[in-house]
Amino acid sequence: MSKYFNYFPQTLYTSDDVNLGSFTNLISRFSFEKSFKDSTAVSYEYDIQDSDTPEIIADKFYDDSERHWIVLMFNDITDPQFDWPMDYKTLISFIDEKYKASANVGQSGSNWAKSNTHSYYKKETRTTISTNTITVNKIEVDANTYANVASSSSTVTLADGYVITIAVSKETQSYYDYEMELNESKRKIKLLKPEFVPAIEEEFRTVIR
Repeated sequence: MSKYFNYFPQTLYTSDDVNLGSFTNLISRFSFEKSFKDSTAVSYEYDIQDSDTPEIIADKFYDDSERHWIVLMFNDITDPQFDWPMDYKTLISFIDEKYKASANVGQSGSNWAKSNTHSYYKKETRTTISTNTITVNKIEVDANTYANVASSSSTVTLADGYVITIAVSKETQSYYDYEMELNESKRKIKLLKPEFVPAIEEEFRTVIR
């Protein structure tokens, strides 16, 4: 991180005409355009592993851990503590701490999270019999609506001759599964291809100053 801030401009601070010295202007910002990040010509997808940190990824792909800022900025991550996926052990500790106030005496926060419902869903599964194509539409509903959802199954023949079965069901998601799913959703990121790193660093130095 030290090299990253070396590129930031210096700002002179004074008080009552007394020179207090120069300080790094930390409010300076650099960002990538969305169209650039979405281009497969300059980036590719990567699944973060439990052992990965921004520094490890930067060292692995860019040969320099100090280039971790590229990994973070390329994915609009401003707070690595909360926007980066936690490893399993850390995640369980996080869930325990987050929900311990709701837990019963002698019950861990994670056990409370496993046994209590966070979300309710109405689920519609459509299966095209001839092609064995399955589409699932899951809609989040409130508890009252969920209670009145009746499981059902019906068959419909379309004008083009295709036969579709439509099954309606319902399901819930616990607080534990919600936290697990949320954490997993943070694993897929995009990485700038290594050959573009020198040009980005030069652009960064030019813009940030």
